[in-house]
Amino acid sequence: MRKDMIDNLVKIGELRIRQKDAAKIRSIIESAETNAEVVKGIKLDESSATVIFRELYESVRQLGDVKWWLLGFEPLNHDVSLEILKEIPINERFRLNHLGRFKKIRHDANYRGFRVTASQAKELLEFWSTCGKDIIAVLKKELL
Repeated sequence: MRKDMIDNLVKIGELRIRQKDAAKIRSIIESAETNAEVVKGIKLDESSATVIFRELYESVRQLGDVKWWLLGFEPLNHDVSLEILKEIPINERFRLNHLGRFKKIRHDANYRGFRVTASQAKELLEFWSTCGKDIIAVLKKELL
């Protein structure tokens, strides 16, 4: 992300300058990976879809937080966390365009009482399977 855009995000209070903390970064990555693995073990059906989606979304968002921490910032909202992920060079980068829709689905589930469908949860599970490991690999490489 360009410096002027980052400066603006700090100015409007969507980012906070933070010292790079390698231990915290490793911990967040491990948390995202562990939570995703646990969620992947839950049988997907209409009754479990919302829980699976929410938890997996949280793992994706945490990876965005990691990217910002690597750059020396703390994100203060989900939009900023997800937006930075779109810049990570992964094989199926086009799938990162779905992040905004995932955020909307999660928001509707959390704040409007909507139920996530099994097909929506499956889509996020597929996103994690195709993109999650690639994103994590890039982030771990940047941590070194």
